[in-house]
Amino acid sequence: MKARSSLEDIVGKSNVLDDPAILDEYSFDLSFMPRVRPKWVVKPGSAEEVQKVVKWANETGTPLVPVSSGAPHFRGDTIPSVGGAVIVDLSRMKKFIRIDPRNNVAMVEPGVTFGELQSELKKAGLTAYMPLCPRSSKSVVGSVLEREPTTAPSQQFDSIDPLLCAEIIYGTGDKLRTGEAAGPDTIEKQWEIGRVQMNPCGPGQFDAARIVAGGQGTMGIVTWATVKCRTLAKISRTFMVPSETIEPLIEVYYQLVRNRMGNHCFLLNALNLACLIAKDPGEIRKLRETLPQWILVVSFEGYGILPEEKVQCEEADFTDMLAGVGLKALNAISDVYAEDIYALLSMPSDDPYWKLRYKGGCQETFFQTTLDLTPRFIDAMNTLVESCKYRGEDMGVYIQMMVQGTSCHCEFDLYYDPVNPAEVERTKGLVSSSCEELHKIGAFFSRPYGPWAGIVYGRTAQTTAMVRKTKAIFDPNNILNPGKCCF
Repeated sequence: MKARSSLEDIVGKSNVLDDPAILDEYSFDLSFMPRVRPKWVVKPGSAEEVQKVVKWANETGTPLVPVSSGAPHFRGDTIPSVGGAVIVDLSRMKKFIRIDPRNNVAMVEPGVTFGELQSELKKAGLTAYMPLCPRSSKSVVGSVLEREPTTAPSQQFDSIDPLLCAEIIYGTGDKLRTGEAAGPDTIEKQWEIGRVQMNPCGPGQFDAARIVAGGQGTMGIVTWATVKCRTLAKISRTFMVPSETIEPLIEVYYQLVRNRMGNHCFLLNALNLACLIAKDPGEIRKLRETLPQWILVVSFEGYGILPEEKVQCEEADFTDMLAGVGLKALNAISDVYAEDIYALLSMPSDDPYWKLRYKGGCQETFFQTTLDLTPRFIDAMNTLVESCKYRGEDMGVYIQMMVQGTSCHCEFDLYYDPVNPAEVERTKGLVSSSCEELHKIGAFFSRPYGPWAGIVYGRTAQTTAMVRKTKAIFDPNNILNPGKCCF
């Protein structure tokens, strides 16, 4: 028990947990990954404690699994892949280190959730760039590190936006600040001379943030990050554009983002919109039947000087754009009101999480492509649905443009009843076959979780070799989340 005693000396006895019920909670998630119970759960309260825990792990040869978001987890990345692992739960680290309204930057620790961040930002006249209605327990730092797409593609200028700078404890136990935060001087002295940790590049020609982004905690543990925020709108108008086919909406979506029009802009099928709006399975089924097959959601926001005029001009241009393809912008469809959707986009999802309201379980298959190719993947997925005997009406689709429209996030949400063995097996088969088949026709799995990793890394020998060399530099003892990605 000497190892445990040393760990308790670092974080305090009450923050090293071994209750079997607690360990069981960390042993599984909503993915189909096998259960593995961790040895302990440790909850550090500061960057210094995280650094000491990592050095302790190197000395004792103990694998560490970093976790910042609360349950439910979906992708298997927080389940230990090996026995004897210790969960490093960062949820105690909830400091708002700095909110800078002049430069639209927030510096937060990894335990801060989107709901908590939004409450603080509102006081400063700001709002966060958010993924589509994240779960209430989702860590802001965890989300940006996973490169989850935000709903504002025209304001995303890089694949890791809105992540700016970060403080990272690598697997060696070394600490590094990235980008402008790297120095010289301490963070506090940088503030004194007006620097705000905005520029994410560096230090030097080395872009350290990209090593940990998307790495599932295998390269380093981030103890704070600066994230880009935006001005809170003074007025807004939101519209829905319905269509029974997706092609006309794709043309409009391209025009919007290329002209940097609108703020929130995303595309859903009827089931996913129903899940966002309705609260229980019966309401979801009823609403889905009244909705068109595809809905493009667009909001226009006004802030700064002449906010009303800005919105009016964008709305007029949008109307002309839609007329060219024979579509109309609506304020309401059936019992769904556009302004109600807008209200949902500024805060996390109510509980139960919107992806769990319909049937209690959801498996996500997502990847990057270009918007014009999404119909090809939808057709392929519909074919797979039939071959796996999965109910096609239980599949949600979410399409989110990224990085000024240069690419898009294409996501298939596979809803199922987790206590129905037949549904579980059908969904499991579809998840397995979909990654393989979609990859063959060009899907780019930029974040390969669980079984996807074997498919993706198995076909990119040079990339895999490079990633493993990088791992050997920053985590030579392979203590950080071993078994994930290609490690």
